[in-house]
Amino acid sequence: EFKNKAAGKPDELAVFGAITVGSITMNSSPIKLEDFRPMARLTAEYLVLAVSPNSPYKSLDDLAVALKENPGAVPVGGGSAGGVDHVALALLAKAAGGDAGKINYIPQAGGTETITGIVNGTLAAGISGISEFQQFADMGRVKILGITSAERMEGIDIPTFKEQGYDIELANWRGFLGSPNMPEENYQEWIERFKQLNESQEWKDVMKTQGWEPFFLTGDDFGKFIEAESVRINGVLKDTGLVK
Repeated sequence: EFKNKAAGKPDELAVFGAITVGSITMNSSPIKLEDFRPMARLTAEYLVLAVSPNSPYKSLDDLAVALKENPGAVPVGGGSAGGVDHVALALLAKAAGGDAGKINYIPQAGGTETITGIVNGTLAAGISGISEFQQFADMGRVKILGITSAERMEGIDIPTFKEQGYDIELANWRGFLGSPNMPEENYQEWIERFKQLNESQEWKDVMKTQGWEPFFLTGDDFGKFIEAESVRINGVLKDTGLVK
């Protein structure tokens, strides 16, 4: 609906993110992201994998080995099927030499349900954005084994997947698309506005309050990122058996 009604209009934008990439494929949507004008990627939230403090999995490597050797015995909770949480777990299984199609991924209604499953033992682990789990880790209710950022996050003592030997970097990023065939002059004006927003102290304060990481990219560079991310995520969805 947005595509048809907004085409060519100078002030029609759509918010979207990493989860949109998989959902388009999962739902066999006729919409294609390349039909829109890539405007700006603004924020990212990285994912963390957590277990109970009493878990037999003391490290990310312990869990990765289990995902390879006996994936059915390792129920892991997270967001919707095919979402970034699911993709991250599948990438970990693949990196460990396992079969992404055999992981025992169980979608949860939300972060609280995932935490409950970890604590009561119905889940061996949970995966979600760091904002969902950090407070529970601080209280000692869960133990975080790793984070999917490229480098350790400032002020947070969580090792990355990469430094533990698993070359995985994945973010739940969010951004804006412009209407199809948006006039070039208006398109460039919007990009300039987003650049100004990204540099403003007010926006930096908002990101800090929300626990978002800066992940800024605009225009054609953002378009290339969307294309590459679509190939990667859709490839993982095929590996899991969610799409053909």
